[in-house]
Amino acid sequence: MHLASAAVLFASSQLTHLVPLDVLILVLYFAVVIFIGFYVKGSTNTSEEFFLANREMSAWIAGLSFVSANLGSLELMGWAGSAYQYGILAMHWYWIGAIPAMLFLGIVMMPFYYISRTHSVPGYLKLRFGEGARGLSAACFAFMTILMSGVNMYAMAVVMQTVLGWNMTFSIWVGAITVAIYVMLGGLRSAIINEVLQFVLTWAGAALIPILGLIEAGGWTNLKAQIARNVGSNDYTHLWSTLGSFKSNPMGIHWTGIVFGLGGVISFGYWTTDFLVVQRVLSANNLRSAKLAPVIGAAFKMAVPLIVIVPGLLALAVLKNADGSLMHLVPGDVAKITGQHAYDEVLPLMLIRYCGPGLLGLGITALVAGFMSGMAGNVSAFSTVWTYDLYGAYINKKASDKHYVAMGRWSTVIGMLISILTAYLVAHATSIMDYVQALFSFFIAPLFGTVIIGMLWKRATKEGGFWGLLAGTIGSIAMFIYVHVGGKQALSRIALSSDAQPMAENMYRALWSWILCVVITIGVSLFAKPKSDSELNGLVYGATAIPDDGSSTLLQKPIFWASVVAVIFVFLNLIFF
Repeated sequence: MHLASAAVLFASSQLTHLVPLDVLILVLYFAVVIFIGFYVKGSTNTSEEFFLANREMSAWIAGLSFVSANLGSLELMGWAGSAYQYGILAMHWYWIGAIPAMLFLGIVMMPFYYISRTHSVPGYLKLRFGEGARGLSAACFAFMTILMSGVNMYAMAVVMQTVLGWNMTFSIWVGAITVAIYVMLGGLRSAIINEVLQFVLTWAGAALIPILGLIEAGGWTNLKAQIARNVGSNDYTHLWSTLGSFKSNPMGIHWTGIVFGLGGVISFGYWTTDFLVVQRVLSANNLRSAKLAPVIGAAFKMAVPLIVIVPGLLALAVLKNADGSLMHLVPGDVAKITGQHAYDEVLPLMLIRYCGPGLLGLGITALVAGFMSGMAGNVSAFSTVWTYDLYGAYINKKASDKHYVAMGRWSTVIGMLISILTAYLVAHATSIMDYVQALFSFFIAPLFGTVIIGMLWKRATKEGGFWGLLAGTIGSIAMFIYVHVGGKQALSRIALSSDAQPMAENMYRALWSWILCVVITIGVSLFAKPKSDSELNGLVYGATAIPDDGSSTLLQKPIFWASVVAVIFVFLNLIFF
């Protein structure tokens, strides 16, 4: 390569250099994930094998993949930056914003998804509400997954640019090509195997930061005191006690937004209807494994804040400039103008602070593994929904199974190419998580309204399902535009306070769009003819005989382990109240 061309690929203002051992660890990781794609290619010849891993994964494998598919940039970069921006309130997105919904999915909703033998959530809506709801949800979901895949690409490029000085475009293409190869070759099976590997690597690399950081800070109590001194407030380290008013916490949110907007809508919408994660559980080898997998995932999910939220909090106390002064990070759009570091760069900056040769390579590999997991999860979900619920439903209904597998492989590549274009959209957001939660409020919140009404209420009709979903989606986007045009006055109407930050606005917008969807669904359904109980068998509670999951002892019952996780969840919230 010509020296001038090489200069385009690598920036000169990198923060650190990798020694040969670090490079070896990173290269070895890329080699292994590509090898896995080639290794499992021979066992992905049918659509069931390519899109659902032949439904033969154990509860543990499906559960680890379930939580790992969400452990991409959304977790590592985005929430570490949000913890720096909003304090310990970011923890809510792991606990009340995940655990109840994951347990609900496993115990209540998985029986319907699993026994209906659907390949996707839009596929379930087709059975329950007809082609209209299926087509609308599939189009929205395909669009969202492409945008989300771009988030992961962008976050990976930020790490490479911040830590190593690599050009952003070069980093995006390296990650995209690697993921496209192993997902195209091995489908969901390859993605799941790599996600389990990436889960282990992420913990091995990222756990170094909170351990070494808490040692430097002198423990949790001393860390809280340092944060209060540096930011001039105790609000950054209280989980619930500051949510009595909009002005008493950094997010500008009331407890109603956290409990109902996040815990009741965004969380349940994501964990129970986002096919990115549901697809992993559908790969389980039996109903008991399918119910247990989300419970296992919930247990691991409760520990993830240690490697994501704690580093963001540590940065408020220990992250320093070269002259020893406290480093102040800024929103992403401001950072592009001023040259300062952005919120989303917290994790790589902390990684550089604590990791030397060898450990730095492991830490960077852990971050890259998380981003690859997020990319693979989104692109494999996009491939499935595109092939079954758009291409197979509306373009080519009578193709052979072999043709659909080929379409799945090609759509993986095409989806990845489109994702590359969307990666650059994230650069204009204040933070990764503000961008992501806005997407969830557009598409996931109203979708959850449609699915939960359809699953729990026999009287819901196909007309109600379609118009409710359409009204909720359009309403959410309209509220987003209204706030950005109307300023503080519009914000105080949607988010109930002019002090609300973008994250708080997202929570209330999601709540209102869900309510709109449910009201329209119920209202329209009351004026339309419902299906008979026989037509709803296997799709709705009250019209379905739930099969036995094969549990013979208390320790085998998913409901028992879900109860254990629920007790621990309540205990943790009380500790950090």
